Amino acid sequence: MTDRSPVLRIIPSAARESLKPLGLAQRGRSRLWIDDHEWWLGVVEFTPPRTAGSGLHVGAMWLWHDVDHLAFHIEAVRTGPEPFRTEDQFTPLALELSRQAAANVTTLREKFPALPDLARYLTSRPVRRGFLWDSFDAGIAAALTGDPATARDHFERVLREDPLAPWMVQAQEKARELHAIAPDRDAVTAWVTRAVDSCRSKLGLDPVTAAIS
Repeated sequence: MTDRSPVLRIIPSAARESLKPLGLAQRGRSRLWIDDHEWWLGVVEFTPPRTAGSGLHVGAMWLWHDVDHLAFHIEAVRTGPEPFRTEDQFTPLALELSRQAAANVTTLREKFPALPDLARYLTSRPVRRGFLWDSFDAGIAAALTGDPATARDHFERVLREDPLAPWMVQAQEKARELHAIAPDRDAVTAWVTRAVDSCRSKLGLDPVTAAIS
């Protein structure tokens, strides 16, 4: 069997070189690193293949989803695994993966410096039937930035989906609640703040006091 222990040493070392200077934090001793922006996270995963080596997955997570695990709500990059054969062969590949991760983290930061930038991005995407969370996220971002008409339009798209699974029923319950309060920006902000606070607690992240903006 291939010895994985060099990979478990090389990947963290490469990641620390490229990601720690940007302020990212490693999740324990895992292959996951996070870029914390209070109400959203940049997420970097050095994905393990079936054999020794590593791939790369970078994206963003909106914490208003209030879940107990890291997720990729949009992707910046996903690359296939680089195989481990020898330390000399794999070390430069790991360094290149870590540099790619850093570049994509920077791209996400530049793309979403503030909530209005995210709202413009989410509400301008083509509608994809069956992608319920696209409309859910766009609705929340629009409501938070004071555009209740656009928010309600997106929430109504969520409600038109056929709820084929329990998680879809739960999403529609939230969308129905948000549709009702969409014209009240303060009420939406309070709803999202509660969800973000809960999600941060579930993920073991420090609480934040700054307003969503």
